[in-house]
Amino acid sequence: MDQRSGQKRAVEFLYPPIDPFDQRVIDMGDGHRIYVEQCGRPDGIPVIVFHGGPGGGCSPAMRRYFEPSVYRIVLFDQRGCGRSRPHASVIENTTWHLIRDVEVIRQALGIEQFIAFGGSWGATLALIYAISHPERVTHLVLRGVFLMTRAELKWFYGGGAGNFFPELWGRFVNAIPLAERDNLIAAYNRRLFSGNLMEESRFGRIWANWENALASIHHEGPMGESPSDYARAFSRLENHYFQNAGFLQSDGWILRERPRIEHIPCTIVQGRYDMICPPVSAWKLADGWDKCHLKMVGLAGHALSEPGISEALVRVMDALHSG
Repeated sequence: MDQRSGQKRAVEFLYPPIDPFDQRVIDMGDGHRIYVEQCGRPDGIPVIVFHGGPGGGCSPAMRRYFEPSVYRIVLFDQRGCGRSRPHASVIENTTWHLIRDVEVIRQALGIEQFIAFGGSWGATLALIYAISHPERVTHLVLRGVFLMTRAELKWFYGGGAGNFFPELWGRFVNAIPLAERDNLIAAYNRRLFSGNLMEESRFGRIWANWENALASIHHEGPMGESPSDYARAFSRLENHYFQNAGFLQSDGWILRERPRIEHIPCTIVQGRYDMICPPVSAWKLADGWDKCHLKMVGLAGHALSEPGISEALVRVMDALHSG
């Protein structure tokens, strides 16, 4: 099955497109202005969507996993990406700034508690938010779990995933001189923050293309390139966070802090053949957590748009409101 037919099938599981009933920009008081939108039912069950990346931004498609007559769906663009400003900026941009932003958004919208819905880096951020504010989260719905560990970064930027896609890995590696290839995250960091817009955009596209090409199990060759502005912002933000190990206090921090959230129900939807966030992280997170249910989707990779992933997530959200 080719990728386009896979995307078409995925749409069948989603709710029809809907428009926001509220769009606003919230000034965080430190130079960052965060785009926030709400759609669905204004007095419905609140769900906050944590997008991936870091730097991916939210999209209209992310509204479609929720029954709009039931849920109050809140989406926002994290610092530096999407419609938030300043664009592509890493100043005052850390995990802990993002956690504070969610609290500001929650308070501004008058939400006491909510379902946290996130995938990939969005799953990371949802977990960190829940650990920081466990009283605010009623349920975690996670996809493509990423725990921000050195082992995960080594897998994707140290050759693990490259063993399965050597021709694509070669393009990613060969853009960097041989002497710098022992630490590709650092090597790309120097180029993504060189101050030369053309160089930053070029290496931004290479960085983004490596990840995009591995997102779907139906990969059949190089994907089309992302727009230059998007690729530069996405790559700068992602690299900035990875260069700083997610700004967490120590490696493995999320798993060590898991006891703080073990009273919260959690549902994980994980692609069995996820090359970006391998299933071992989802398994480690769920193992021994009595209120956590891990659903492995057999023929699926990483992308939110994978048919099996989309179907499973819609089923999870439907089950949460139907009892």
